[in-house]
Amino acid sequence: MTLPPILSQSRFLSRRLVLLGALALPLAGCGHHNNQTWQLSNITGVMPNLEFNLTNDLGQKVTAENYKGKVVLLYFGYTHCPDVCPTTMQLMSNVVQQLGPEGKDVRILFVSVDPKRDSNTILKAYTAAFSPNAVGLTGTIKQIDDLTRRYRVAFSYGKPDAQGNYVVDHSAGVYIFGRSGRIHLLGSDTNPPAAFVHDLKQLIADEG
Repeated sequence: MTLPPILSQSRFLSRRLVLLGALALPLAGCGHHNNQTWQLSNITGVMPNLEFNLTNDLGQKVTAENYKGKVVLLYFGYTHCPDVCPTTMQLMSNVVQQLGPEGKDVRILFVSVDPKRDSNTILKAYTAAFSPNAVGLTGTIKQIDDLTRRYRVAFSYGKPDAQGNYVVDHSAGVYIFGRSGRIHLLGSDTNPPAAFVHDLKQLIADEG
């Protein structure tokens, strides 16, 4: 699998950002919804449901309505990310594979927080390298800002070097929504694949 060039980035800061985001919420490691037990963090009713207006990696305007009926894993990152993004994308790809035929009902939405460099073409190549179920999303700076504020995602741009390269420090949470677009769970690359598989199976079976 060939990925875009990577730049130096602090993995510690990205982990700290996802931890700070989690601590800002009244999360519980296990929760119940319709007699279900979650292994990831249950944020049902704490964060807003899926809503956005962006452009996909084919250049098409899309909203949350385009993914109604699917279980959605929403992740914010950028294609030049050296560690956290590819690690998390590979995790989500592996989880979809482990779901087998049920994986057809899951979509990985990768929202770029670096729209200046992440064109539709670059996003398409990046997401396709991980999973056919992954879709790259981008938009204007305002659209990205609005969406990151909606889900309390922190990101900041580093100072460009002599070649114009820069890093983007960002939160690394995976927001998980049910078929109706209702938010349920928060995970990260620190969670084992088995926890994702366990919880996604329950969401896939849930028509709500």
